[in-house]
Amino acid sequence: MANTTLAAFSNELGSLAEAGAASVVQVLGARRPASGVVHGPDTIITTARAIGREDGLRVRLPGGGSVDADLAGWDPATGIAVLRARTPLDVPVPPIATAEPRVGEIVLAVARSWSNAVTASAGIVAVVGGPLRTGRRRQIARVIRVTASMHDGFAGGGLFDAEQRLTGITTAAAIRGFGVVIPASIAWASASQVLTSGTPRRGFVGLAVQPVQLPASQRPDGRERALLIVGITPDSPADAAGLIVGDILLELDGRATESTDDLLELLTGSRVGQPVPARTLRGGAVRDVQITVAEKS
Repeated sequence: MANTTLAAFSNELGSLAEAGAASVVQVLGARRPASGVVHGPDTIITTARAIGREDGLRVRLPGGGSVDADLAGWDPATGIAVLRARTPLDVPVPPIATAEPRVGEIVLAVARSWSNAVTASAGIVAVVGGPLRTGRRRQIARVIRVTASMHDGFAGGGLFDAEQRLTGITTAAAIRGFGVVIPASIAWASASQVLTSGTPRRGFVGLAVQPVQLPASQRPDGRERALLIVGITPDSPADAAGLIVGDILLELDGRATESTDDLLELLTGSRVGQPVPARTLRGGAVRDVQITVAEKS
């Protein structure tokens, strides 16, 4: 005797995959194709991991054909990237869930395979929590973790609930075996910010550095760690300031630099074009210099 309940459930999952796939596109940018979710008439949400580059982007559509796209910007905190198609997409925007899913709810991750075929993975919501740190002083306020198995092509795909609503953007990353999903509300908010202001400007000084433990005889102010300069870009701000390989960077703009994250966090857009004081150590002697921060292309 046929199991009508199981057959009905199977048919519902198939219908859910079809509905989700109507709004999920393939993104061609990185070495391996990934996925994206249509956000507007000419915009697509995906992840920075999915595109892996800023130029040569292309989007393959569900109904066939493809369009060139440009990177509108990305949000460093969430990793959400927004692409703008050069021609209208004529692809529907999915309905967005108005509330977070509950733990235990059935969800379906929908993406595009290397050949642009629909690929799906079912599971349940395992964890809803946060914040999740994505870098020093950067975090995603809330994340969803699911049991659905996802390969790299799911990066930038959609997670849908049983009502065919978009619950989140899949990342293809996992924590303790559970796939990480950015809630749709956070992804949409990040996309709106990107479209309004673009990617935040980043500063550039032209240094290659690595953390170093300072010997006891060379610890200004008792500081134990700093950054050893192992490379300088020719004609860069650091080069113009007279820094050389072998110098030790103790602080920038009055703040200690003990790790590469410290340096990157200090090179924000607000410092672009500004002379910034830097304290260095050369041959055991402390030197103070000014570095005019350039904008990173």
